[in-house]
Order: sequence, then structure tokens, then C-alpha cells
Amino acid sequence: MNIDGATRLYAIIGDPVVQVRSPAVYTAHFAQHDVNAVMVAAQASRESFDTAMRGLMALGNLDGLLITSPHKTAALAFADALSTRAKIVGAINALRREADGSWTGDMFDGVGFVSAAQKISTIEGKRALLFGCGGAGAAIAAELAAHGARSISLVDPDTDRAQALRAALAAQFDGCDVTVDHDGALHDIVINASIVGMKDGDGLPGDPGEVGPRTLVGDVVLRPPATPTALVRFARDAGAQVVTGQEMHGGQLDAISAFFKGAR
Repeated sequence: MNIDGATRLYAIIGDPVVQVRSPAVYTAHFAQHDVNAVMVAAQASRESFDTAMRGLMALGNLDGLLITSPHKTAALAFADALSTRAKIVGAINALRREADGSWTGDMFDGVGFVSAAQKISTIEGKRALLFGCGGAGAAIAAELAAHGARSISLVDPDTDRAQALRAALAAQFDGCDVTVDHDGALHDIVINASIVGMKDGDGLPGDPGEVGPRTLVGDVVLRPPATPTALVRFARDAGAQVVTGQEMHGGQLDAISAFFKGAR
């Protein structure tokens, strides 16, 4: 593609961003659909996040932002309007500039996981174990409940955060039994939505319980295929069905692209 003065900008902001694939994936997607736009990575710590966001959003040719760890909750403050699921989750991973200059926020982490998972197995009636109740975990839990999961067990070192998510899910989805901490039950779906696995030496995010060929295991962490997370290795060794971070990311692509396009 040719980059010129009319090229529109998108960015993904996080800490770290060295591992993100979004710039290449979305820039290629734009080119394939004859959209004169590129996506770049923007590194910003928690301390510099507000300053970085104000600077990026002040650019007149920046049309959208992806937000990754650890900023998905903090990014809420920069949205003028939120989708219903973003309000339930209390976090966003995408912002788009509207025609009037305002910004709309939405959350697609759950959409991406469920889209990828449903290519393997149905969600309805399944029992899920979820590690991590931050932005990604909350979004996945909400999407699992919306698609008919029978139960979800939440595990997070921040018990207050887990309890808050349990309450939010219970208020919206009375057909799904949501508990906090591993209940010792057999689970059909095991998901890591924490940051455990980003570093080479990381182990499992917690006790996944009994995992076998009928188990669906997902991990949101993006790792090179040759060096998967400990959970993905464990699942594959057990013969389980696996949804990797790359596959979850791919499940979001069409939904987020449509979201960005919706501003025009």
C-alpha cells in the first residue's frame, strides 16, 4: 500500500506492545479492503497513559484506537458513549472517532473468544472456569453467559474484583450460576484471561482441574506458535481442544473492523 497525507491512522496502546500483532493484521486488512489506513503500536505505561491518550486523540487524522493490557479499564474515561456490553464489563478495548468528533467505546474480547470457540464447540449448557477478572476476563465471562453457559467459576487474586464481576453477571444473566474461586467441579471450558503466560518462565495461571479430549481450553495471551503458554502446552498434552490468543484475536478482527467502519 502507499502511505500518503490522506492515510488515516489507527493505534493500539498498551504496556508492553512489542508482542502485539494488531498493526500488521489490521494494516493488511485495510489494504485488502482498499481502505487508506494503517495501524501502529503505541507504548504507554500506567503513569503515562492519560498523557499518551490525550496526545493520540488530539490527532485529527486518528480514527480509532485499540486498547490492550493494562489500560482497558482506564480507557473508559476517554469514551463519550459506551456500548451495553462495555457498561456491563466496565472496560473497553476499542474506541472510534465519530463524525462529530466524539468517541465511542466498545469491548470485543469476549466476542473474539466466543467466535473462535464456537468453531470448535457450542457454549450453551457448558461449565466454565475462568482465570482473570480484568477487562478481558470480564468480557469473556459476559459473552459466555450471553451464549448460555450453565456456570462460570471465577478465579482472580483480587477477590473484590472477582466478586464485583460475579455481581454484575448475576444481575444480567439469571440463567448462569456464577461463583468465585475454583469450586472443584469438572469444567467443560477452561480459560486463562490473566497476564500469566506473557513471560517465558510463567507457569499455569492456576489449577485447571481435570482436562481431557472433551475439554475446551482457551488462553488470551499472545505467544509465538513455537513457544505457547504453559496452559496451551498442558492442554495439548492432555488432548484437549485449544483456542489460542492468536485465534481469539482473529475472532475479533471482523467485529472490530465493522465497529471502526461504523463511524463513517
